[in-house]
Amino acid sequence: MNKLINHNLVRAEYSHILFEKRPCKTLGGEPIEGLFNAWISLNNPDQYNSYTTEAVKEVILAFREASNDRSVVCVVFTAVGDKAFCTGGNTKEYAEYYAGNPPEYKQYMRLFNDMVSAILMCDKPVINRVNGMRIGGGQEIGMACDYSVAQDLARFGQAGPKHGSAPDGGSTDFLHLFVGVERAMYSCTVCDPLTAHEAYRYGLLSELVPAARVDGVWVPNPLVVTDKWVDEMGQIVYGTMKTGAALAEGKALMKQATVDLTKLDEAVERMCAKLLNTFPNCLSKTLGSVRKKKLEHWDRNKESNREWLGLNMMTEAYAGFKAFNDGPKDHREVDFVRLRQLLAEGHPWTEELVREVSPQFQHA
Repeated sequence: MNKLINHNLVRAEYSHILFEKRPCKTLGGEPIEGLFNAWISLNNPDQYNSYTTEAVKEVILAFREASNDRSVVCVVFTAVGDKAFCTGGNTKEYAEYYAGNPPEYKQYMRLFNDMVSAILMCDKPVINRVNGMRIGGGQEIGMACDYSVAQDLARFGQAGPKHGSAPDGGSTDFLHLFVGVERAMYSCTVCDPLTAHEAYRYGLLSELVPAARVDGVWVPNPLVVTDKWVDEMGQIVYGTMKTGAALAEGKALMKQATVDLTKLDEAVERMCAKLLNTFPNCLSKTLGSVRKKKLEHWDRNKESNREWLGLNMMTEAYAGFKAFNDGPKDHREVDFVRLRQLLAEGHPWTEELVREVSPQFQHA
């Protein structure tokens, strides 16, 4: 047997993410010698697993390493904890370094684009283990994966137009492929979050499992309507957030619950085992063929989007990210009405305009 050549570009060391190889298991749960699944985990739970510049670099290297590793069958992309898979870019870093600095943000977006491309170009199937919120850029890197398996307390959605950006890191390219143009337009612009049950119903997820246990019994998300499909008007309500007394009851039940991701891990391992039992080259070719639908949009738009996102750091992103980072915890959005009034009056984008619409100055 010939000595195998190492095709990695660098020898990577990881400090901002976790990279581990876990033994593959049979469908019966028995570990298999010599074959592994690579688990790539964002490791910033105190900031809802938002990715810093350094973390983005490590994700790129980790996907390259997992893709090249001959013993790796699947890649599981996830995060530490049970609150969030990822809420997107690190807004503290955005607000304190990149805001007002388009050339630097343009370089950052090169890295972000390479992270999304690394997921889409991985030679192994990529499963997004959605351990919690998948919002903003987290939604985008999650949709770049081949499969998503989620716990049902998670929420999904975009935040760009609410915080000074556009969801051009993948959502405007991918989301309509999952949920259709109308729902994609609504999600990307209005930014109302989806429950995990809605995400599953709309086609964003391969599998959905409970994560709440009350007195040792698994229960579906207590805050979500899970026991009927239509209301008295014939409107589908399954998966939507409860309201009124039902929501209050759900919150009370949730306080008694323990969050347990055992079923999520079992579902992910089951998916990996199913993929293990396929011809590897045929599997890789099939992945590549289906991914072309995402790449068709992504490769066409990623560079022009990077240019625009960089320039936007001088205006709306500058105001939006600073408002989110510096504003009061209960008020992290600009005064949109006053902003539109000022722009309609012809006011230029100046520091004075930003101060007038920003919550950190209004509450000073």
